[in-house]
Amino acid sequence: MQITLAQRRHEARAHPTAPRPGVRGGLLDAFDARLPFTLTGGQREIGEVVSRELTDSYPMHRLLQGEVGSGKTVCALRAMLQVVDSGGQAALLAPTEVLASQHARSLRKLLGPFAMAGELGAVEHATRITLVTGKSSMTAAARRNAELEVFSGEAGIVVGTHALLTDAVQFADLGLVVVDEQHRFGVEQRDALRAKSKLPPHVLVMTATPIPRTVAITVYGDLEVSALAELPAGRAGITTHVVPAGDQRWMDRTWKRVREEVAAGRQAYIVCPRIGEETGGTGGPEDDLEIPADLDQEQSEKRELLAVLDVAPMLMEGPLAGLRCAILHGRMSADEKEAVMTAFGAGKLDVLIATTVIEVGVDVPNATVMVVLDADRFGVSQLHQLRGRVGRGGAPGLCLLVTGTAPETPTGQRLKSVAENIDGFKLARIDLEQRREGDVLGALQSGRRSQLKLLSLLRDHDLIQEARDEATAIVEADPSLSDHQPLAAAVRAFLDPDSADYLSKG
Repeated sequence: MQITLAQRRHEARAHPTAPRPGVRGGLLDAFDARLPFTLTGGQREIGEVVSRELTDSYPMHRLLQGEVGSGKTVCALRAMLQVVDSGGQAALLAPTEVLASQHARSLRKLLGPFAMAGELGAVEHATRITLVTGKSSMTAAARRNAELEVFSGEAGIVVGTHALLTDAVQFADLGLVVVDEQHRFGVEQRDALRAKSKLPPHVLVMTATPIPRTVAITVYGDLEVSALAELPAGRAGITTHVVPAGDQRWMDRTWKRVREEVAAGRQAYIVCPRIGEETGGTGGPEDDLEIPADLDQEQSEKRELLAVLDVAPMLMEGPLAGLRCAILHGRMSADEKEAVMTAFGAGKLDVLIATTVIEVGVDVPNATVMVVLDADRFGVSQLHQLRGRVGRGGAPGLCLLVTGTAPETPTGQRLKSVAENIDGFKLARIDLEQRREGDVLGALQSGRRSQLKLLSLLRDHDLIQEARDEATAIVEADPSLSDHQPLAAAVRAFLDPDSADYLSKG
């Protein structure tokens, strides 16, 4: 398998692209000069690697995985500015409208006058950030205007959802594709965006779900892997507790803690697994509940999951009465979601009662407490993502995982692991152990089936790395394996056509 992945990497380098070296004194230099904080060592190191790869004449294919809140967005923005300085465009693909809008807001805030091309107050060499979302969330006129900005090249940075993949969106010179939360996209969707460039664009794939290195170099073996674990200075940390839902004293204390944080001038999230009034499913396309492997299906099917539309009035009329509360979920219109997130970000709301639509990308430093209801229905990585929304400022974060599951059960132990570990990379290993390894070459994310019959991604990490190193050396010297016929035959026998196609799409 590592031979096949090495061949994919070699093949990618065989198709030339336009180098994007940037320019001295350009947007990137100006942005670095006005940064209100110091880059971490990890951000600087990854920035140098990415900058160097952008200057190459073959496309970069890199996976940037990072701890929640480690500053991946700044790394991506610096790469995008280097491409814009080189005369190209950069596209940031996000899985939901909430996240796409949040990214556009964050990038504009970070760039300030450097993102105001064509507007009053813009500085010389400024670019424009254009947001492209679905037809249902943009007026026809706004969408035509956005498409024109992209087509003309006026928009140096284009942020969008799956809408970027439509035929109507055409780029002037797409030089870099940044895919955020890559596990939310199929390989065909990533291919569709890459195909919008005359020459193969550079690709930076990001995930805030840490992946054990052995999994990363196996599942994403056509990508070079970088990890960002160091958090920016000034973060106060997050404390997590498991709360028994059946104990009224604990529940009363939970809501009291929310009120205490609000009284101190801070804000809170309440997370539910469902929207409510559904005809089926979890209620929204972005509410991708991981189904934990240790759930007792018979028991879970007997109990109705808590829903935003049911919980919100109960809280607003009861334990959180008098607080400024609002709801957020995937069935709301884009304007409604934008209005709620803007109000919450501006401190005009105290409590946001939401689904997992707030799982990634939402950045409100004043939010310090999160209550996750029916926490047993969320996977390890999803809980880690969710709690990463609090404690992003100078005040410590608190995450309360409410569950009716007994502590001694496998599910209870899973929640205990999350509460005891703030290190996302440790949790990723625990997650892999509990979810089982699945079929790393296909779409199956968990379960016992695997095409790697004798290999354990956890136990055999040294062997996997050694195989990758050996495979890379062989393919560099003999890409077609013409001098390694027995090995070539073994590769053909190992890979069925579907697996080979999946790997080739990366």
